Amino acid sequence: MLIATYNINNINRRLPNLLSWLEARRPDVACLQELKCLDRDFPAAALAQAGYGAVWLGQRTWNGVAILARGTEPVLTRTALPGDDADLQSRYIEAAVAGVLIACIYAPNGNPQPGPKFDYKLAWLDRLQRQATRLRKSRAPLVLAGDFNVAPTELDIYPTKSWDDDALVHPESRAAFGKLVGRRWTDALRTLHPEERIYTFWDYRRNRWTRDAGLRLDHLLLTPDLSKRMVGAGVDRHVRALEGASDHAPAWGALS
Repeated sequence: MLIATYNINNINRRLPNLLSWLEARRPDVACLQELKCLDRDFPAAALAQAGYGAVWLGQRTWNGVAILARGTEPVLTRTALPGDDADLQSRYIEAAVAGVLIACIYAPNGNPQPGPKFDYKLAWLDRLQRQATRLRKSRAPLVLAGDFNVAPTELDIYPTKSWDDDALVHPESRAAFGKLVGRRWTDALRTLHPEERIYTFWDYRRNRWTRDAGLRLDHLLLTPDLSKRMVGAGVDRHVRALEGASDHAPAWGALS
């Protein structure tokens, strides 16, 4: 079973890139973030023609999340992160696919910090940690996949001082991600590539792609039962080089 996460950064604008990648990689599950479209504008018909069922939660501007499943329909289980009924941002969706519960995550960016956006980010990550604990205690096989908007360690960002004041690398953001992972969740990419600089995001500005000035913001976290089945994990970097590409590349994990 191959599970992937991809911040598509406008699904309709990048639809040709997405369809090309789906055909080449053939993930069984693909979690998408930053749909940047309303529910009615989600390209469900094009994805169905490509062989993928989908559940999605759209929103205007920069939000929106979806879960795609190859050859089947995901069974929707949740469309909001619990803990704040006033939070209307489309950042979280859950569905079951082939006996695995998948949570697709688009965590807040948090900039500028300090300020209300950073406070929202930390509160959101705390709610995610509590939801992840509830899900894990259900003993279902679980994957948390998405754009967490945290580069967890210095190994997850190119050598630089220019991001030191950014919410993506702030010590409180990293601490919140560390608390989420704890001792029970497995970070698939880092576990299989413990010493490698792996990036999933390259900002459009300052030639960061051509300089390989990236950050690892997109993660797949697995419960212990699934971590025992890991046989591979990686990033499809070439997708970032395509014309009209998202500023993220898909990350994936393979289970036996």
